[in-house]
This record gives sequence, structure tokens and C-alpha cells, in this order.
Amino acid sequence: MPPRRGPRHHPSYGGVVDLVSRLRAAGCVFAEEEAELLADADDEQIARRVAGEPLEHVLGWAAFRGLRVVVAPGVFVPRHRSELLVDLAAARVRPGAVVVDLCCGSGALGAAVAAGPLPRDRKASLLSPGDSNDAFLPPVELHAVDLDPAAVACARRNVPGAVYEGDLDAPLPTSLRGRVDVLLASPPYVPTDEIARMPPEAREHEPRPTLDGGPDGLALARRIAALAPGWLAPTGALLVECATHQGPDLAAAVRAAGLAATVHTDDDATTVEGRWPTR
Repeated sequence: MPPRRGPRHHPSYGGVVDLVSRLRAAGCVFAEEEAELLADADDEQIARRVAGEPLEHVLGWAAFRGLRVVVAPGVFVPRHRSELLVDLAAARVRPGAVVVDLCCGSGALGAAVAAGPLPRDRKASLLSPGDSNDAFLPPVELHAVDLDPAAVACARRNVPGAVYEGDLDAPLPTSLRGRVDVLLASPPYVPTDEIARMPPEAREHEPRPTLDGGPDGLALARRIAALAPGWLAPTGALLVECATHQGPDLAAAVRAAGLAATVHTDDDATTVEGRWPTR
């Protein structure tokens, strides 16, 4: 008789095991949903999750804004709080728009922008990501950049566009200068001294460069604000994610770069927008 599988049973640890209880004991907040996702996992995968490795690294994918995004071990896991940034960007693109995603990681944000506005009746869930990104054939020109080779490899599987390896805008084609309609970024913005207080799942399993934003968390965000004017189209928008308390300082950096700044905030996140001033 084949071993029993399902959200509450697994063939490991003596035959029948309550996965929900094991995951809950390991500190998994969404133990029931995770158990269903891990119903067909092998012993090694279960052990990795119980030991604290991110679920998305164990599964090999993350659910983000209706998409199933490939995520490999050592690559930053996209956070649902970034949906504010994506929603703002998606509302600003039109057919043929040029979109650039800096610090792209797995490419989840750029791919979600290219997929377009999320239908109102479609709620994000661990258990209900889209089956394939191929369903979205966006009429935008998407370019994504990351410094980390592992992230770039993932992004090339997720992004319906060009992916470059390098530091911020350095590898972008110069032909994009003055043509970018939306330049978005979710750079690392955790202050260096605060990383030690992050959950172990993040600080032990995601690369430090994807978390560490420097002394005040805005080292990379300021660089992005400074470079953005060289790429934006006359009606283009810069959109950068940050922590809510960092919004005023990042807005100041955007204004220092010559752009008008707007701070957008919801319950979970903040995005600072920069546009050319209205004359």
C-alpha cells in the first residue's frame, strides 16, 4: 500500500505524521497552508523547512501577486509588501512603455508590472499563484538588473524581457536614456545595525547584500534617486520602495536629484515617487 500523503500526513518519521503540528512547532505561522504545499515533499525538504529555511526556497517558487515566481536558495524572496510598488508602477504603464527594474532579485516585481493590474477579485495566496507566467504577454519593454549571478539566473526564468548582471544601471543599454517610462526598485533598506534583529529565516538564508541598506538603510536608494534623471522619459516616473520612517529622507534625496517627490504609503509599505517637475 502506498504511503499516505496529504496536508496532515507524510511518509516520513515513522509512517504517519501530523505535518501541521511539526510546522507549527517549528514556528511556521501559516502551518496549515504550508503543510498542503509540502504534502508531496521528500524527507530532506521537510527537514529543511522545519530547520527554518524559507518555504519558497524549499519549494523552488514563490507566489507573488498572482504569479508563480522561480526562487532558488540564496535568492531574496519577494515580499507581499512590495505589491504597493507594483500597483503604482502598473498604473503608470501603457502599451509600449519602457520599464526598468533595478535590484530586481528574482525578477518578481518587473514580471508583475508587465502582467498588468491585478483583477479585483484575484487575491494573493500561498495556495493560488498562477500556473504559468506565459499567460501574460505584456505590451511593455521590460529591462531588469541585479548584481548577483544567482538572482540573475532566476530573473531570466521569470522576466518577460531582458535581464542584465551588473551594478544598478551600469549594464543598461545607453539607448534607453531619456526613454524610461517607469524605473522601479526595491533595494535593500534595512539599516546595517538592525539586520541582527531580523527573523532568522531572512538573516540566515538570504544574502546579506539583499538586506543591508547601509547605516540608515538608504545607501542604494539614494544612488538610484541620483541616477534616475539620466534615464527617465519626460513623463517618466521613478518608484522606490522603503520603510515608512525612511520616506521623508528618501523623498529629500529624490528632490535633490531634481525630481518632484511624492510619498505613497499603505498599511504595509512605502514607495517614494519621483517625476520631472511641472513647469
